[in-house]
Amino acid sequence: MTTATLLAPAPTDAAAKPAAAPRFDMYGPIHKALRSFMCDTLVRVGRMDPTDTVDRDEALAALDTLLTFCADHLTHENDFVHAAIEARQSGGAARTAHDHVEHVASIQALRAEARALSEAAPQGAALLAHRLYHHLALFVAENFQHMHVEETVNNAALWALYSDAELVEIHDRLLASLHPAEHLRVARWMVPAVAPQMREILMGEAKKQMPPEAFLGVVGLVRPHLDNRGWERLAGAIGVPVQPLFPLPNQA
Repeated sequence: MTTATLLAPAPTDAAAKPAAAPRFDMYGPIHKALRSFMCDTLVRVGRMDPTDTVDRDEALAALDTLLTFCADHLTHENDFVHAAIEARQSGGAARTAHDHVEHVASIQALRAEARALSEAAPQGAALLAHRLYHHLALFVAENFQHMHVEETVNNAALWALYSDAELVEIHDRLLASLHPAEHLRVARWMVPAVAPQMREILMGEAKKQMPPEAFLGVVGLVRPHLDNRGWERLAGAIGVPVQPLFPLPNQA
């Protein structure tokens, strides 16, 4: 698949016609989280010292968390988003559903390579680390292309087939299916990755729905990953102190 092909307009009338107002986009925020997580982990694996067991194990732990995130994300999209498209347009999600099958195989292969590296003798570790890094880079590249298709072709289908109210209901059911650890993992990567306006919406909704102690836990989780300006804006919007709870990052 070429870049020119990816950037071409989605081959549907719904995609070609600009909407009068922005439609509900269930892909956008979670895909920003995934892109951020993938890039961070790819860099982490690329710079690790495979002969340093502490550095290696920390990098592989980050990779394992990413792969779990990706596998869970595939399941949620299959069960809720693809199911919604197929319910009203048979075969409408076939392209990305096929990609998901390949992604599952890639995740399994990357896990196997990570296990091999974790068990490798020092003299063979560098070669295994190099291979893992390159295969992870290919996985990330393919996922970036795949997410673009979902955000254009699949969104066009969803917007043609469903009202925004219906899409919100589907998204709410998806969120309700997540276990608490998934919610925290998503918050850690999504909140810092989205634009300030969306960040304020996400955290504002969390504040309404969560007990105060749990909400402050989420605040503490995401704050180290925001720069000073971003944190000060968010703190003002959600009504939490800028200074006392946690030290601000990037003070040096």
